[in-house]
Amino acid sequence: MTHSVEFKVRDYELDMQGVVNNGVYSNYFEHARHEYLLDKNVDFAELARQGINLVVSRIEIDYRKALTSGQVFQVETCAAQVSKLKFQFEQRLLNQDAELCAKAVVTGVAVNAKSGRPMRLEGLEQIFTQA
Repeated sequence: MTHSVEFKVRDYELDMQGVVNNGVYSNYFEHARHEYLLDKNVDFAELARQGINLVVSRIEIDYRKALTSGQVFQVETCAAQVSKLKFQFEQRLLNQDAELCAKAVVTGVAVNAKSGRPMRLEGLEQIFTQA
């Protein structure tokens, strides 16, 4: 299932060239992942309170088309489990004309906060289901 979140570019996200700064895209993608998890009843903050941290181990972003002030856009997110411990989010950022502006592949793991070691998180499969 693809999850979608709508955003609007704010002026303070622009760089000197008048386009969204490349570092801001990471924030867009992160917020969309958190919304995806909440939609799947996975409370990122509650997991952290329980000593389970969902962390990014790798992120790749390909930039295609710049966003400018005031543009409305959406971030689409889907997820898959890629190993016993790793999961991956594939994300696409589309402008109001449905043009691909950026895409990201984000790999993550669950980490035990006390030991700092990766762990298998029971029930995490729910974020990869189609329903």
